[in-house]
This record gives sequence, structure tokens and C-alpha cells, in this order.
Amino acid sequence: MISLLDLYHVLTAVVPLYVAMILAYGSVKWWKIFSPDQCSGINRFVALFAVPLLSFHFIASNNPYAMNYKFIAADTLQKVIVLVVLAIWSRISSSGSLEWSITLFSLSTLPNTLVMGIPLLKGMYSNESGSLMVQIVVLQCIIWYTLMLFLFEYRGARMLIAEQFPENGGEIVSFKIDSDVISLDGKEALETQAEVGEDGKLHVTVRKSTSSRSEIFSRMSHMTPRPSNLSNAEIYSLQSSRNPTPRGSSFNHNDLCSMVNGKNVNMSPRTSNYGNLGFDEERGNVGYPAPANAGIFSPATGPGTKKKANNGIEGGKDLHMFVWSSSASPVSEGGIHVFRGGDYGNELGIGAHPKDYDDFGREEFAVGNKKNSNGCREEPVLKKLGSSSTTELFPKTANETKATAMPPASVMTRLILIMVWRKLIRNPNTYSSLFGLTWSLISFRWNVEMPAIIAKSISILSDAGLGMAMFSLGLFMALQPRMIACGKTIATFSMAVRFITGPAVMAAASIAVGLRGVLLHIAIVQAALPQGIVPFVFAKEYNVHPDILSTGVIFGMLIALPITLVYYILLGL
Repeated sequence: MISLLDLYHVLTAVVPLYVAMILAYGSVKWWKIFSPDQCSGINRFVALFAVPLLSFHFIASNNPYAMNYKFIAADTLQKVIVLVVLAIWSRISSSGSLEWSITLFSLSTLPNTLVMGIPLLKGMYSNESGSLMVQIVVLQCIIWYTLMLFLFEYRGARMLIAEQFPENGGEIVSFKIDSDVISLDGKEALETQAEVGEDGKLHVTVRKSTSSRSEIFSRMSHMTPRPSNLSNAEIYSLQSSRNPTPRGSSFNHNDLCSMVNGKNVNMSPRTSNYGNLGFDEERGNVGYPAPANAGIFSPATGPGTKKKANNGIEGGKDLHMFVWSSSASPVSEGGIHVFRGGDYGNELGIGAHPKDYDDFGREEFAVGNKKNSNGCREEPVLKKLGSSSTTELFPKTANETKATAMPPASVMTRLILIMVWRKLIRNPNTYSSLFGLTWSLISFRWNVEMPAIIAKSISILSDAGLGMAMFSLGLFMALQPRMIACGKTIATFSMAVRFITGPAVMAAASIAVGLRGVLLHIAIVQAALPQGIVPFVFAKEYNVHPDILSTGVIFGMLIALPITLVYYILLGL
């Protein structure tokens, strides 16, 4: 039976976390103490120093030789069960998809164990439960988050192949990825160049469009331009792209229209993935062909899509929460763009960032062309579509949609492993987990103590990590325009998956492996923790239902304490 003293100990462990979160929320929402730039700096510190060092501290101080293998088996079995069910559902159901499988897996199996779980479970079930939570953290960081990255990069690779090689993707036998390409998340402008080998198969090179453009210009400097029917202009090539958006370049459609002095010249780039990607010579437009088999896998927005604030001032910065990202996308340049400003941003007179993205990915864009008064095709016009997770070039009807052949499994696996590896080696949490695990193996095997000067250097920051992480989460909540970003219906469904389905599957897996008593209670309560922050980071970066995951983080954190207390009391009866 749970006594009032036990409940007091639980509240003593958890309430300070909520105090830090509420103070951060009020400092922005009510008292206007922190500006968006200052919030970004705090979040950057948390992402790069506080949380990695906190993770290192917990992992390094845990004895890996005293791990509870039944508990780990129960946690692993829960995730395997969910993965298998979702894989079957996505295969046999017409409503199943890879995007929803990833989202449901995150919601049901990946709780906020490090920040919320360790102090909460210690308050409920003593320090021994904290050791079990650390074991879960190690598995999440090393295995399950890596699996999430694998799934996201697999999705990005499928999209790239389906859009650049819709009819002959199955003929690709190799991928070569330039060293500066970090991710296939779709936010970087990537160019694919295919060559037909002696075996008649395709060998594809993936590179950033900027680097390839400089190479093309270098080659063109040694060419003699063809005569052009446009005075004072030599047109070399236009490359087809996925979701082409206005980008900085030396020529664009409007420039060309101004050159012809009002003449109605209908110019449009070819959108084929193969052949000449310059202007259509069959329509009388002259230009050098680009390298064969080229195309661009480009983001949904670009430098040309600046927005204005209510006061009409361009520029400024988006409100955002920084999380570590290894890609050269807005995530790593200035933080992950999860805030749209709301009333607070408008009061400060802050406009949208030039690389602003859609509100949590709820609306996507397609590209349409229209003619201006001169008859020339203007820059692509952004049209909103209804998709919530993927970006399409043009909306397709049911009759137009067809499956794209994928390259052999070995080719896809190599491509994805390369991309996942590049993401992991740029993430400080990867190093903190591996270094912490390595040190714990050494120290507990040979009873080696960490030198005091190093231990204190780490502890001074790791001790602040927990409070700073909650403070950062409060800033995140305050800068959100809405607590429930995905709508009430989907929010209710996602909360049911998070707080009911996840613990239910964990209970079944725990019983199956033989957990009983307090260990069973710990397994169920930790499965009922709020949504983890890292899955939301991935969802935002790859634009896969980020609105649902953000609701899981924010709203889930608010209702997590009463829900876990209910589980704690019911299991203690």
C-alpha cells in the first residue's frame, strides 16, 4: 500500500523539475525576460554541453557488470513487438505507411528516460531503479536512436530514388556520396548524377548542388559559348529539381524575360532526370546541356522565400529551439525551427527567418508555373498541399501513382549505413554514451577511479544538466503558438498510444520474460513516461509528423506527473 510519505518522496523528486520548467515558461510568456536569441543560446548550451555531460555522468557511474538482463530483455521485447506489428500493418493495410510506422514506434516505445525517468523512478522505487533507467538510456542512445536514424534515412533514400529515378531505380548498382553530404533529410539541395557503366547498370553520385555547380562552371570556363538568340546572355543549363524553389543564381526566369524586352518567349526547363537539362532546344531556346543524368533533390524552401513580419520588416530570426544536428540545414545553422513566433514574436517585431519552414510540417508545398505579362514562365509558385509528412513536387492522383523499383538491398543498405554513420559521428550524445560506457567498463572491472580534477570538471556541468534541460523545455513550451499543434483528435490518439498502449505492451513483454513484483512495476511506470525529446528532434529534421511528436513532448510533459502517479498508486495496491 502506498503511504502519504511515499507520495511526498515522489513529489520531492519530481516537483523541482516542473519548477524549472514553469520558471522558464513564465520568463518568456509572462515576464518577457529572455529574447528569442537568448533562448537559442540557452538551448544551444543544453544541447552541446549539459545533456551530453549529464548522459556521460549517469552512464559512467553505472556498473555495467551488474545489469538486470531480464529487465533489458523486457524492454527490448516491447520494442521488437511494436516493430513487428507496425511492419505487418504497413505491409497489409492500405492505410499503413513507413511514416506512420516510425511515428507510432516513437510514441509507444521511446519515453523521456534520461531527464524525467531517472529522478521520478528514484523517488518511487529507490536508487536501484535509477540504475535500471541508466541501462535503458544506454540502449536507447546506442541501439534504438540509431535504428530511428536508419529508418529516417531509408525513407529519405526511397524518396530520392522515387523522384529522381522513377522508372529505372532498380538498375542502380552503386552510390557514391560526396563527403560533404550529411543527410538525405530533404532540407539540403542535393544533386544526383548517374552514369551508365559497362555492365549497363546505373552508378549514381550524390553531391551538394553548390559543389557540383562550381564544378560545372569550372568546366564551362573552358568552353566556347554557343550563339544565343538573347542579347548579352549565354544560358548554359537549368537543372530539374525536387520541389524547386527560388534559389540564388546568376540567371532566373524573370531576368530572362526582362532581357527579351517584352517578347513573348516561352522558356521552361525540362524536368526529365536524363538528357539535356538546359533550355528546350526544340522550342527554339539555345543553351549548353548540363552533364547527363543530373537532377536536384532540393528542400521545400530556399533563400528566396523570405517572409515579412506584421510590421513589414523583412529578415529577423525565427523563434527556435536548438538541438544537435549534423546536417548543414537550418537545424544546425541556427537551431531547429520549431517556433513560429506567435504573439510574442510579433510584439518584438521579429520577422521570419529566410529559411523558415512550415508549421511543424503540417502543410507542404508543390510547384506550379504561371506566365507573366511577357509570356515567360515565372519562378515556381508555391502551392500548399494537404500532406503532413512528405513533400511532393506535384500532387498525384490515384491513377498516376505507381510503385518505384528500388535498387538491390545491399546497395540500399550501404547507402543508408554511410548516411547514418555520418550523422552519428557529428552528434555529441554519441560520444558521451560511448565514452561513458567505455569508462564504466574499465573502472568497474579494475576498480579505477576517475581523477578528481576530471571528475569535478565534468560534474560542475552535468549537475546543471538536469535543471537546464527542463528549463530549456520550458522555453520551448513558451515559444510555441499552440500547446496542441496536431489537433485535438490526433492529440488524443497520440496520448493514448503514449500512456496506454506503450505500458500495456511493456506489461505483456515483462510478464513474458518473467518479471514480477517491483521490477514489473518499474517497467510499466517507465513506459508511461512522457514522449522523449530526441524522437521529436528527428521528426522535425526529417519532416515526419513533427506536429504530433511536439504535442507528445509538450502536452505529454504536462499530464505525465498525474498519469505516472496513478500507475504508481494502482500498482502499489
